[in-house]
This record gives sequence, C-alpha cells and structure tokens, in this order.
Amino acid sequence: MDGFHHGATLYAQANGLGLTPDSTTQATLKAAIDCVGTGLHSGHRVSLTLRPAPIDHGIVFRRRDLGLDIPARFDHVVDTRLCTVLAHPEAPQARVATIEHLMAAFAATGITNALVELDGPELPIHDGSAQNFIFLIDCAGTVAQEAPRPAIAVMRPVRVEGEDGAFAELTPSHALAGLEAEVAIEFAAPAIGAQSLALPLTGAAIRQELAAARTFCLLQEVEAMQAAGLARGGSLDNAVVVDNDRILNPAGLRREREFVRHKMLDVAGDLALAGVTLHATLRARKPGHALNNQLLRALFSDPANWRQVEGTRPLDVARPKYAKA
Repeated sequence: MDGFHHGATLYAQANGLGLTPDSTTQATLKAAIDCVGTGLHSGHRVSLTLRPAPIDHGIVFRRRDLGLDIPARFDHVVDTRLCTVLAHPEAPQARVATIEHLMAAFAATGITNALVELDGPELPIHDGSAQNFIFLIDCAGTVAQEAPRPAIAVMRPVRVEGEDGAFAELTPSHALAGLEAEVAIEFAAPAIGAQSLALPLTGAAIRQELAAARTFCLLQEVEAMQAAGLARGGSLDNAVVVDNDRILNPAGLRREREFVRHKMLDVAGDLALAGVTLHATLRARKPGHALNNQLLRALFSDPANWRQVEGTRPLDVARPKYAKA
C-alpha cells in the first residue's frame, strides 16, 4: 500500500490538491465520488458516496437504507469500543460506525462541509488507514467556500483521565496556530513498547505523517473481539496484527512508530467531531476513542473553557442545535 500512498501524493501534486496551507475558509468537494468496501467490525459490504455540501452544513452521514441523517458531532457519539460510533439522537438504532479515519481525511484535506451517504451501519475500512479516503477526496477535488470556518481558542486547561494512567488534556496555546499535539502510548507487547510523537495537527501533517498508519491489534485480542461481534471484517490486509515481539503482516510496518502514528490519526479524526478549528495544545497518554470523546465533552461542558476566535464563524451559526454533554 505504500505504492498507493505514493501515487496519491503524486496525483495531488500534479493537480494542486490538498497542498496549500490550512485555510481559514470553509470548503467542500468539487464533485461527488463513490467507493465500495467492507466494514472492519461488522464485516458488511457497504457502498459509500461523498457529496459536496453548502456553507455551514458540516459533515453529515446519511443512512440511505434508513432515510436518516446523522450529523458528525461529538455529542452524537454513542459507542467507543475499538471505533467511534455515531447515532441519530431521536432514532438510536440508526448508527454509523468507524468514522474516525474518514473524519481524519476531511481534516487532512480541509473539508468542512460534506454529505456522506452509505447503505449500511459502518464505513469501509479499506487498508485500515486514512490514505484511501484522502485519495478519494483528492480525486473529487476541493473548493473553498465564501464563509469563514468556526474556530475557538481554549482558555483554560481541560483534562480527562482513564485507567492505568491514561489521560488527555487541552491547554491554551500562546498563538492561534491550530492544534499542537503530543501523544504517547505504551504496550506490553515488545513489538510496540513505548512510543511517542509530537506534531502540529495541520492538514499537511496529517497527510504526510499520519494518514498511512494502519489500525492495529494484538493477536490474543482477536478472538475476544470476534466473540463480542467486532472485527468480523478484519484481516492482515486492513490491520497490523502483533503477536508479542512479532509483526504478523508479511510486509511489516509502513513507517517508524506506526502504532503511535495511528493513535494520533484517531485523535485527529475524533477531535474533528468538534466541528470547529481548535487552537490549543493537546497532550495525551494512552489515548483511545472513549478518552478523545470525553475530552470534547469536557471542553464544551463549560463556555468558560473556550472563546470564539475573532473573525470566525460563531458556533450558534455553524452548529445551531448544540446538545448538552
């Protein structure tokens, strides 16, 4: 799949796509584009269409089979076991799972408004990374829209904690420079061990440093996940599988520290559910989808935690029905 990633980069360079500095204006797709794939956890084959959307539309998932729309919002997250799952607030049976890689791809390409149509309960996993979604968006093209993005600056520290020393926190940054992130992970399996990475979570950094990093799991976890009804579509083609000190994938890893790169990719996708540009410093240790979502819920639980950046779209315009956390 490295060849796919290289080819996508060359395509983008040749067509001038996705390589400009992060914009302060809203953006959408130039044209609709389709793909078909298999859900990692459901094992279901699903057809997906990415469509352009108007200003202030945001990212919305449409279950074509159910006739329902589900906005991509942190307060619509209903499950975080091994992936991020959204549900319609008034029809909880209408769900969309494993959205984090596509959300990271939207962040990488600058897309703020899009309609994502699918005919099943889960997005395609493709190769377990975000690079195929980025390639699709690059092929469709992007277009700037004549309205500023909503953006906020974090005003005071916000921290959430999990088990075994896990935490995630946002603190004010000294300049409006987007989200500076530092992520650390630690696994008993020697093939993973302790890894850390610090990056600005700009579109360019997500594309170049994180997008190709694949989801991963431990071999001993596979049977337990399948018994719980998860990972039914998983294989060595869409996940890195670790057995103690061995990588079971024949081609090995794509990048140095691929594991922490994927965790940071998940952070980028999950935090994109804020629906705004975040200006802050992020530190996370042993993050996961649950902790990422709890961090956004904690941030927006108190208006004193943040302020609107001058000259940007107000939240009450861009997100008119903000549900309570």
